[in-house]
Amino acid sequence: MIEKNQISNLVSIDWLHTNMNASNLIILDATINKVVDETAIRIPNARFFDIKQKFSDTSAPFPSTLPSKEQFEKEAQNLGVNNNSIIVIYDDKGVYSSARVWWLFKVFGFNDVAVLDGGLPEWKLNNFPVDYYTDETYSKGNIEIDLNSKLMTNFEGIHHFIEDQEAQIIDARSEARFKCLVDEPRVGLRRGTIPNSKNLPYTTLFDGNTFKSINQLSIIFSNLEMGKNKRTLVFSCGSGITACILALAATLCNYKNLVVYDGSWTEYGSLIE
Repeated sequence: MIEKNQISNLVSIDWLHTNMNASNLIILDATINKVVDETAIRIPNARFFDIKQKFSDTSAPFPSTLPSKEQFEKEAQNLGVNNNSIIVIYDDKGVYSSARVWWLFKVFGFNDVAVLDGGLPEWKLNNFPVDYYTDETYSKGNIEIDLNSKLMTNFEGIHHFIEDQEAQIIDARSEARFKCLVDEPRVGLRRGTIPNSKNLPYTTLFDGNTFKSINQLSIIFSNLEMGKNKRTLVFSCGSGITACILALAATLCNYKNLVVYDGSWTEYGSLIE
């Protein structure tokens, strides 16, 4: 068993390989739009975390919208998550949607959660074992959660941060999208940038599948020239997924007072006049 408060926010594939048989460890596959059948490869015993259908508000007008406390708790219990669980999250791109799931657990007050650095690609690259999904049911978990609303903001909240001299909005989209040089992937969504934001493409944080060193990440953040008066960092992207990668990197660098704009440019660009 892994003791509570004994897991960092980012763990290596070697750590997971060593600890994967711990009785209270739950491995979550956060791959987006994955077809889970007998041909789908997973890290052994991983459970599929369905961001789009089970852990988003599907009635909302924008993708991947934060679910209600009741929905998140119910679906996490259905995955067998307990209050004493230790959770490691991965995806099939390296570190992508896994960071969103990590942040969701933080938003709902569950802190014994980590992202697998390098995800499934790094796991496979090192020839660690994989297996295939089967029809599985889990004993209902007893996780109880409590929403920490300060970690997420919405359309109204982002206007406050735009005007806040002590806040810095950081956009995880590519430079071309940030500078409005290319169309947005979402059909019909205007090009644009949230006022007073700076650009930090999430792709610059990686060496291959894994994060750069904490020293390198710290230099990247310091090169943004945010100024010493910025007490709050607010992360945005296209739809609230890759913004969480920046939140994870900032956490690794020991930044505090971090916020993710849930709707990000998809919401802002759709609602502004």
